[in-house]
Amino acid sequence: MGSLSREAWAQRLGAFRASPSAFMAGPEGESLGRDLLSGLRSEKLSEQTKVSLLVLSLEFPDQLWPDASVAEAATTSLLDTLDLLSPRPSALRRPLLLAATTALIAGGALGPTSGASGRLLRLLLDLASGRALGRGFGLDSEQRPLQATALECLRELESCQPGLLWSCLGLLRGLLRREAPVQPLSLLLTLVLRNALVARARAGTSLWGLLLGGDLPTGDGSCPWDWTLAGEGDAHLKPQAPCWPAAEKEEGGLAALEPSPEEARELRATVAQLLDASYLLTPVAQAQLLWLLGWGLQGLRGQPPALFKPQLVRLLSTAQLTLLHAVLALKAAFGEALFTAQDEVLLLQRLTVAAQHPALPPPTHLFYLHCLLNFPENCPLGPDGEEATPLLLGPQLCQGLLPNLLHDPMALLARLHLLCLLWAEHEEEERGQLQSLQQYLETLLAGLRQRAALAGGPRTSATLCFQASYLVARCLSGYPTVLTPLTHGLAQLYQTRPALAPHFVDLLSSVGPELGEPLKMVLRHEVVLGTSREGALRWHLQTLAKVVDGEAQSTTLRFLQAAASHCSDWGLQQALLQVCRNLMRAGGGEGLADLLQALAVQLEDPDGRDHARLYYLLLAHLSGHKLGMALGPSLAAPALASSLVAENQGFAAALTVQGAPASTSLRLSVGPRRVHGSSPVLHLQVEALQPLYSLELRFRVEGQVYEPLEMVHVPFLCPDHPARLLPLPLHPRRPAPSHLGVSALYTTPTGLTCHAQLPPLLVNFQDLFLPFPSPSEGTGPSFFDELWASCLPKGAESRVWCPLGPQGLEALVSHHLEPFVVAAQPPISYSVAIHLPPASKLLLRLGDAQVDGVSVALRTDDWTVLPLAGDYIRGLSAAA
Repeated sequence: MGSLSREAWAQRLGAFRASPSAFMAGPEGESLGRDLLSGLRSEKLSEQTKVSLLVLSLEFPDQLWPDASVAEAATTSLLDTLDLLSPRPSALRRPLLLAATTALIAGGALGPTSGASGRLLRLLLDLASGRALGRGFGLDSEQRPLQATALECLRELESCQPGLLWSCLGLLRGLLRREAPVQPLSLLLTLVLRNALVARARAGTSLWGLLLGGDLPTGDGSCPWDWTLAGEGDAHLKPQAPCWPAAEKEEGGLAALEPSPEEARELRATVAQLLDASYLLTPVAQAQLLWLLGWGLQGLRGQPPALFKPQLVRLLSTAQLTLLHAVLALKAAFGEALFTAQDEVLLLQRLTVAAQHPALPPPTHLFYLHCLLNFPENCPLGPDGEEATPLLLGPQLCQGLLPNLLHDPMALLARLHLLCLLWAEHEEEERGQLQSLQQYLETLLAGLRQRAALAGGPRTSATLCFQASYLVARCLSGYPTVLTPLTHGLAQLYQTRPALAPHFVDLLSSVGPELGEPLKMVLRHEVVLGTSREGALRWHLQTLAKVVDGEAQSTTLRFLQAAASHCSDWGLQQALLQVCRNLMRAGGGEGLADLLQALAVQLEDPDGRDHARLYYLLLAHLSGHKLGMALGPSLAAPALASSLVAENQGFAAALTVQGAPASTSLRLSVGPRRVHGSSPVLHLQVEALQPLYSLELRFRVEGQVYEPLEMVHVPFLCPDHPARLLPLPLHPRRPAPSHLGVSALYTTPTGLTCHAQLPPLLVNFQDLFLPFPSPSEGTGPSFFDELWASCLPKGAESRVWCPLGPQGLEALVSHHLEPFVVAAQPPISYSVAIHLPPASKLLLRLGDAQVDGVSVALRTDDWTVLPLAGDYIRGLSAAA
């Protein structure tokens, strides 16, 4: 294949970026990598186009170089291209170095057996040390950027293979004294030093000669890198989270490394050299350098933490969050060995004052609050891992950090967390002040519950209320003076808005018994004895299924008996049966058996009657132990050494909904369109592949462009009968096509209730078309003209070319648009008026037909309809 032009590459790259996986699976995907490497050497392409090709290889290396052999060949080709560049300044050198490094790493070709790896490493070290600069690698103006890029590539290689460059420490330290790029060199040297210290400590070898200066070896076969350390324990060397393991607790950690006085002196000089030059780095780079040095020196003998002290004087007042985070990390690592009590007080005061600044952006505000909640104390009093505020952070200092309802939800929760920890920490002292804090906490929670109780309020208000309640219950679980008013307040919230039942169920599943048990008791009392609101039955049943137990069964059964007469649909009946099932687990008596026997006759849905009859038989014929096994076998329950095990497993299968593949049960498709009525109707064709009972089809609209759809019920389907047509009314919120997710719930001839996810159904734009009321005879043209004029200036108009098939214009209109024709002069012109619910119209004028097509004038009062209408008209010929 010849070299592609710039336009061809632009089109090809656009197609690839639109869907990389689809492009690579197509006919051009296999050759994309080869063509890219060939295009980099083409003289027809400009440097700008070649840079865009290299950017693509940097962004998608996994797709272009999927395995080690391809990555090896690609790296070799990229290095050859780099060698072929002319000495004049070029924008390709740095991207080529980055692309070669990325291909080698992403393809998994980096290793001792790879020739491209050795070639790339040699080139990068020559560039980093300045030996390769000036030998065909550009002019002096390019030397420093190339050197910086080479150092960045070496750092990437060292990150992927820790210990690879440990023998280059002396060389890198020597470069730090020259006029080399400070930031990439400092970060590379720090990373290599930290990896070398950890690897040497694990191997138990000496540091002698590690930091002495040296040049690159030039003899044949010699190389300044080492694959032996790189292959050992690299996962242990990579920091996966911002935390450091305690050196004294690690087997073979840094504490096992005992450097000699000379080695310790050289190491201190290197660390001091890096720290002295750190002020020249960007804040993010400084933070990374402090992280790596802190991790590398933690627990190492002969390296006092005081090495970091000059930097702390500079950084304790920094306004950069990354540097402040690094300072706190050093405090967590070294504690009082590096930070005095005055430093600790200064940090706490600074964090407290900064967190109260009113103009902070939300992420910065949360960062300061997080630092206060996780502040590393010099001498913590509690055990490791226990949540507690710093000893010096008292209620007086945190007066400005109290939460209120005007705060952002995340900031409010963080401040509430701090308030709860303060209350628990200082509960035994400062009674007066703590009492005011408790009153403030109760007032805040009451305000959150008041906002959550608003029927039309946002969902976030309810979520925030329950998040705050959970936080208080977790932090103050041992303080009844706080939990008692919280319990009563939540009960009042449920009484006001039972629709929050799912939130109550989640809260009860998350909190401990300190709040869970009293809350269950008051909620059960509220459900069975409280006044019921209209439409709250399903929420009461959902709550009752969570809180029901063996106590007060008589009142619970009376409530269920009264509720049974109101359970008309399948969902309410299943919720009622779930409560009965949980009562059976708690040990139901004769009253429950009578209720189940009545439900087996009273419920309208056959599935509900079958389950009620089954529950009654189980309750009447099985003892408590066997009943528990039948209702919910678990690994914790003892196994029965009899044939009842298989029988009980069958009971459990009958009591639960089974997943089933849709291909084995039924097929669902959209039938022919029929235009009638005041709303669009989708006619569904249902074909059963096996006898199905009590079929229920549920629909979910993607994008919420339609109102929620009603469920469709079919009592019985037989595979021998022809497919049935089921009407599904649509109520669009706006005229647009969509997909309907479909799930089916049915009972098989064996008595199992099954659930199947069916393929989605497509609702086309034309499925929403409705005709206008037919005008009186002879008034069609004037009626259409009135509609036509009413669309502007609010709406929009356009003109579309509609291809015609061999049948001509009259056949096309008759086949697709006949119900919507208002006025016509066949076969010359047609005026078409289409009503698009809920309140839009689409008007078409077709005339002046040519041999190959017809010009269609469109006008609508809703401009969003215009592109959909254009696509529909252009596709009429193909649809015919």
